[in-house]
Amino acid sequence: MNAERDSWLLSADFEVPLTRSLEEAVRRGVPLYFVLEFELIRPRWWWFDAQVAERSIVYRLGYHALTRQFRLSFDGLTQNFESLDEATRTMASVRTWRVVDVARVSAGTEYEAQVRLRLDTSQLPKPFQINAITNRDWNPQSEWKRFTFTPQIPRNGR
Repeated sequence: MNAERDSWLLSADFEVPLTRSLEEAVRRGVPLYFVLEFELIRPRWWWFDAQVAERSIVYRLGYHALTRQFRLSFDGLTQNFESLDEATRTMASVRTWRVVDVARVSAGTEYEAQVRLRLDTSQLPKPFQINAITNRDWNPQSEWKRFTFTPQIPRNGR
């Protein structure tokens, strides 16, 4: 994580949890929704941990049969790609995502951060949601990536 002006920014690379069944579904026109989630927690020994920040981005991955292009939408933006691989690589590479305001964290305090990219099975069409309950191909697990984060005192004295 890096500080820029009034925010801490996260850059990370993920492996998109896309099974063969999900690839086939998206190629047949079933939109897939992925959620990028971030949490920043301040551990406390005397009480429950304090949730400092929680952010998420929802990606919609679809296929447009007429143009034979894959479409990735998030935060009001839409990009078209020639291949599914290109679309998933773009989704998997997160750069300079504003995750927490500088004012929300204290310099020198240790925080626990966690981030993951997961398939949102609740947004699948209803018949596919049943598959997601009974079939692992339709509900790939995505583990949290955890790391400690200790903000430093800014060099310019702010």
